[in-house]
Amino acid sequence: MLRESRFDFDRPLAGLEIELNIVDERGEAAMRNAEVLAAIAEPDWATELGQFNIEINVTPHAIDGDGAARLEEAVRARLNHAEERARSVGAHLVLIGILPTLREEDIGEGTLSANARYKLLNEQIFAARGEDLHLCIDGVQRLDTHADSVAPEAACTSVQLHLQVSPETFAAHWNAAQVIAGAQVAVAANSPYLFGRELHRETRIALFEQATDTRPTELKAQGVRPRVWFGERWITSVFDLFEENVRYYPSLLPVCEEEDPREVLDRGEIPELAELTLHNGTIYRWNRPVYAVVDGTPHLRVENRVLPAGPTVVDAAANAAFYYGLMRVLPYAERPLWSQMSFAAAEDNLTSAAKYGIDARLYWPGVGEVPAAELILRRLLPAAHEGLALWGVDQAVADRLLGVIEGRCLTGRTGATWQVEKVHALGGDRHEALRRMTLDYITHMHTNEPVHTWDI
Repeated sequence: MLRESRFDFDRPLAGLEIELNIVDERGEAAMRNAEVLAAIAEPDWATELGQFNIEINVTPHAIDGDGAARLEEAVRARLNHAEERARSVGAHLVLIGILPTLREEDIGEGTLSANARYKLLNEQIFAARGEDLHLCIDGVQRLDTHADSVAPEAACTSVQLHLQVSPETFAAHWNAAQVIAGAQVAVAANSPYLFGRELHRETRIALFEQATDTRPTELKAQGVRPRVWFGERWITSVFDLFEENVRYYPSLLPVCEEEDPREVLDRGEIPELAELTLHNGTIYRWNRPVYAVVDGTPHLRVENRVLPAGPTVVDAAANAAFYYGLMRVLPYAERPLWSQMSFAAAEDNLTSAAKYGIDARLYWPGVGEVPAAELILRRLLPAAHEGLALWGVDQAVADRLLGVIEGRCLTGRTGATWQVEKVHALGGDRHEALRRMTLDYITHMHTNEPVHTWDI
C-alpha cells in the first residue's frame, strides 16, 4: 500500500484528543464517568480507563487563517457545556496531567471503567507479567508501591495532537517530533504530584511507562522492549514502526476480523487493517504512527502523546501551536536535526524534561547542553513562528498563542511549578493542601488566563 496506494494528505488537518479528570465539590476524585457521559450525551465524548476520567475527540480542523483561534473557541465551548452538564450530576471536570488529590485507594481494578476492552487489556497485561505491578519513582520525594491492575495508568491524562502527513514525509515528521519531545514536556509540565508525593515535574511520563509494563523483572533484565517507549532509532519509513510492532510485541488483544486485506486490495479497494491498528493501539509510543481510512481513502498521522492536559484551554492551544509550528519547519530542514544528534540524546532530553520541567537542561545540536527555557526562547520559538506563518496562521493568532510559551519561559512558571508553589504556600497537612490547591486550580482554569499569569 505504501508503494502503490494513494494516501490522502492534500489538506493538512490538526486534530486532538483531550482527557479530563472528574472531581466532586471537594476536589476529590469522583468515580462518575458513566453518569457524566450520560448527562453530556454527545457522541464525541467517551470513557477513558478510569471511572474518574473522560475524553473528548475534537474533529480535525484546518489551522490556517484564524483556524487555530476558532479551534480554541470550539474546545472551550465544548468543555464549558460538558462542565455545565457534569454539575447537574454533582461533578466537575479538571484539565490536569495527574489529579493531585488522587489517593492509592482510588486506584484499583474496581475503579476501571465498565468497558470490555479495558477489562481484557488488564487481564492480558497481568497474564503477561505474571506478577504485581511495581511503581517506583524517585523525584523530590520517592514513591515505591505495588498495584494489582493497570488502573494507575488512569492517573495519566493528556492532550494528544494529530498531524496528517504523506507516506513520503512520515519519517521526517516522526523524527522531528522525537527531537522536540523534551522541549515540549519541559515547557508544558503539569503533573508534579502522585498519591500525595511530589515527584517529577511531569510524573505522567514515568508513571505511564511503568503502569503498562507487561515485562516481568527477568525480561526487563534481558532487554525486552517495553510497551511504552520512546523508541530506539531514527526511522526511514513509517513501515519501520509497524514492522517493529509485529516483530517485537505479542498481541495483547487477540481480536480477529473477517477482512482479508490482500483480497480487498486485489479488488482495488482499501483495507481497514483492523488487526494491525488494534495491535498498534496497545503499543504506546510517545509519538505513535496511526493508519486510518476515511471515506475509502487511507491516510497516515503522527500522534503526539507527550503533553499533559491543562492547565487551561489557552495553555493547551499554545502547546499545540508550538508543536504544529515546529512540525511545519523542522521536517523540511536541509540538514535535519536528527542527522546531527544521537537518538539517545533525544530520549535523554525527554527524561530530563519530565524530571525537571522548565528547569531541565537539554542537548541541542550546535549549542550543546542548555537550559530548556533558553533553548525554547532562542531557537524553537522563532522556528515555531516561522512554521505557523507557513501554515498561513494569522500573525495575531500566532503571536498570542506562542506568547504564552514565551511567558512560561520568561517567568519560569508552568502548571507544575504553580502547583508546587501553591502547595508549599498553603503548608500544613499535605492532602488538605493538595485539595485546596486543586480547588484554586479549577477556579483559575475557568478564567482561561494562561498559567504563567496565575497568582499564588
